[in-house]
Amino acid sequence: MSDEVQPGYVRVRLDLSYDGSDFSGWAKQAGGRRTVQGEIEDALRTVTRSKDVTYELTVAGRTDAGVHARGQVAHVDLPEGLWAEHREKLLKRLAGRLPKDVRVWSLREAPAGFNARFAALWRRYVYRVGDQSGGVDPLLRNHVLWHDWELDVAAMDAAAKSLVGEHDFAAYAKKREGATTIREILDFWVRRRADGVVEIEVRADAFCHNQVRSMVGALLFVGDGHRGVEWPRKVLDAGVRDSAVHVVRPHGLTLEEVGYPADELLAARNKQARNRRSLPAAGS
Repeated sequence: MSDEVQPGYVRVRLDLSYDGSDFSGWAKQAGGRRTVQGEIEDALRTVTRSKDVTYELTVAGRTDAGVHARGQVAHVDLPEGLWAEHREKLLKRLAGRLPKDVRVWSLREAPAGFNARFAALWRRYVYRVGDQSGGVDPLLRNHVLWHDWELDVAAMDAAAKSLVGEHDFAAYAKKREGATTIREILDFWVRRRADGVVEIEVRADAFCHNQVRSMVGALLFVGDGHRGVEWPRKVLDAGVRDSAVHVVRPHGLTLEEVGYPADELLAARNKQARNRRSLPAAGS
């Protein structure tokens, strides 16, 4: 699969954020549902006066309905002439055209080999939970899940650490035909903020569909005492979906950051990320 930019086009990197509360996820959908991709592409078409031409975005991480993003990254290939004409005022014009729950913070020509999805080294998500008896601060209600059992953060953190490394996360993923469920978790920890909100942060090279929310569901069962610290790892090793693992609601989840290699390593990472992965055979 070639990823070369077509002659006469320039690849533009977008850094953006959005409140996912009123979106049906990132990706465009049939039936007119409101999506982040659709809103940005519509705005881009309007401010560049491109009439019926839609320049499609490629995103680092396709978030589900209700999931937020603070540090999302995307790219779009634009005709050189259009980019030259609009680049100086494009950011401000998008700010005037986009709805207030999605913002594009920067637009810049991407270096050679850049692909928002395949060149990414890792994605970092944070899931936020409140366990205070009175519920969640009303000002945080769209971004923090209320869990009505007190949480043992130390136990949750220990359970999270047991999932770090490269594994087959089939037990925590919604299987997609032809897609691997092998991923590498680089960091996974749980902490309580000064205001009492519990933050569950995970960084991995990539994530399967529903993986983060499923893992959070398992950690909550550990935190409230319904399962032991060892249980999330036992679920992982079993390799099949456990009916006790709940996919928690999306509104507590935020994509915080996407990491990329140095410019000279982008092309190599782009190629590597397209390879289908497998785990080493036992004993090898």
